[in-house]
Amino acid sequence: MSYTDEALKAKLSTLNETQDSIVSVSQWIQFFKRHADKIANVWLVRLRDVQPAKRLNFIYLVNDIVQNSRARKRSEFPDAFAPLMPEAVQAAYKSSTPEAQGKIRRVLEVWKTRVTFDPAIIAAIESRIEDVDKAKGGSGTKKTLMGKSLFGASGDSGLPKELESLGPLQTAVTKATIDARPSIDVAQKEYTDLTAEDAVLPTPPVYAARLNGLIKQLAGAEAAVNASIKARQDLVADLQRLLDINKSALAKDEETFLELGSRKTSTEAKKRDVEDAIMRGLSPDPTPGLNGGNMPGFMEDAPEVEQLTPEPEADPTETAGGVAYGEQVAASNPAIALALSGLGEAPSRVRQASGGSLSGPSAKKRKMSHGDDGVVPDLGDMGMGNMGREGETTGSALGDLDADVNELLEQSRGA
Repeated sequence: MSYTDEALKAKLSTLNETQDSIVSVSQWIQFFKRHADKIANVWLVRLRDVQPAKRLNFIYLVNDIVQNSRARKRSEFPDAFAPLMPEAVQAAYKSSTPEAQGKIRRVLEVWKTRVTFDPAIIAAIESRIEDVDKAKGGSGTKKTLMGKSLFGASGDSGLPKELESLGPLQTAVTKATIDARPSIDVAQKEYTDLTAEDAVLPTPPVYAARLNGLIKQLAGAEAAVNASIKARQDLVADLQRLLDINKSALAKDEETFLELGSRKTSTEAKKRDVEDAIMRGLSPDPTPGLNGGNMPGFMEDAPEVEQLTPEPEADPTETAGGVAYGEQVAASNPAIALALSGLGEAPSRVRQASGGSLSGPSAKKRKMSHGDDGVVPDLGDMGMGNMGREGETTGSALGDLDADVNELLEQSRGA
C-alpha cells in the first residue's frame, strides 16, 4: 500500500473524537514516516477546512502521533509537525467553545510537561493563545471599565511599557527558530547518509550531484541559523539594557533602604528618651540637657514664713509709772540709789503688771533690761542675790537697808 494525499484525506475525514478512531488513523499515518512533511502539510490544510467542532480531534491526532514517535525515538513526525503547531493550535483554539479551549490548554500543558515539542514552539503556541484571549477580551489581561490595563500596559500587547520592546524581538526569535529547524534537520540527515562509514556510495556522477545538493542544503541551514543568531542577539541586547536599568534602580533602592533604616533607629532612640523623660516627670518638650543627664529637678517652692510680729510698744503710762516709782525709791533711800547706780549706765525699765502695784500683795517680779547685750553685770557682794539678807555679809552696802525696803524685796523675791 502506497501513500497518496487522497488516501490521507479519506482517513482524516473518518476521524472522530473516540479513542479508537484517533488511534487507528494515528497508526496508519505513522507507517508512512518517510512522507512526514507531506502528511503534516495535508493535516494543516484539512484542519482549516473542517468544522470548528472537529478541529479538537485533529489536535488529539497529532498528540498521539508525536507521543508515539518520541517513545520510539523517531523524530520524523515531531520535526514535521513542530513548525505548523502554533498556527494550527491558534486556528483550533480561536473557533472552539470555552470547553474545547480548556481541553486544548490541557493538551498544551502535557506537551510542556513531557517536552513533546521544543520550548520555543511551546512558547509560540502560548503566545498565539494569549492573542486570541486578548482579542476576545478574555483572561489575557486584567482590564478596567475603560478597557485599559490595571498594571500600566499600553497598546494591545498587554505588557508593561518597559517590556513592549521585548515582544517583537521574542517573536522574531521564535519565527527564526521554527524556520531554521526543518532545513537543519534535512541537511544533517543528508550529511549523515553521505558521510557514514557504512554508507553505500552511488556512482561518481550521482554522488557528485548529491554532494552538490548537500552543499546547498547546508548553506540554507547555515543561513537559517544565522538569522536565528541575529534575532537572539537583538533580544539579548535589549534584555541587557533592561538589566542595566534595573541594576541601577536596585542600587538606589538599597541605598534608600539603609538610609530609612538608620533614620528609623535614631527616631526610636529619641522616642525612648522622650518616654524616659516623661516617666521621670520631666517636660516632654526637648531641652538641651535631655541627653546630658544634667536635667534639673522640680524646684520646690520655699515655704512661706510668717513675718515676725513686732514687739508691742511700751505703755507710756506704765513706763512713766515705773520711772517715777524708781526715782521715788532711790530718793527715799541712799543705799538703793547706790546699788542702782552700779548696774551700769544703761537705763532700766520696770514694767508693772496690769492691774497690780509693787507695794501691794499681788506685786510680781518684773524683767529688767540691761542694754542690748542682755548680760547682768557682776556686782560682787552687792549682787541682787545678797540684797535684803541680813547677817550674811557684814559691812555690805546693802546691810543698812531699812525694814520697809527688806520687806519689799522679800515680797518681790517670793513672787
